[in-house]
Amino acid sequence: MEAWFDPWIIWVAIGIICIIIEIFTPGFLFLSFGLGAILTGLIALVIPSIALQILAFAIISLIAFLLSRKFSKKLISNNYEDTNVKALVGKTGKVTQQIPTNEKGYVKIGGEEWSAVSKDNNEIEKDARIVVNDIEGNKVIVTLIEEEK
Repeated sequence: MEAWFDPWIIWVAIGIICIIIEIFTPGFLFLSFGLGAILTGLIALVIPSIALQILAFAIISLIAFLLSRKFSKKLISNNYEDTNVKALVGKTGKVTQQIPTNEKGYVKIGGEEWSAVSKDNNEIEKDARIVVNDIEGNKVIVTLIEEEK
């Protein structure tokens, strides 16, 4: 008795189902199984052995998984730059309004003016070069860059 379905149809259907599941889940796991199943479906047209088809599915899925991990790590790398105020830490600027002892003054960093206080509570004169050490609310904590002579 002949089956009403061919193995290649089953593999392609499994592959399509896996890709649809991947759309709704994170991680690229089902995508690799989907690609493995679809490619195994194409192989099933040529190789009728179910055991070889399963072996091909396992190998193709593993390769697709490893490649997708490598690709997704590049896509979702941790090499991101801080944005907003966090990006100011470590930047240098210039005092635009004197920073008195234990009070706030103003500095210009990257074209923007910020209220600032001295990290060590020392007075910092106007036009002095500073570096941002921290952020507290809406003001930057700065230290004077000593001019080398």
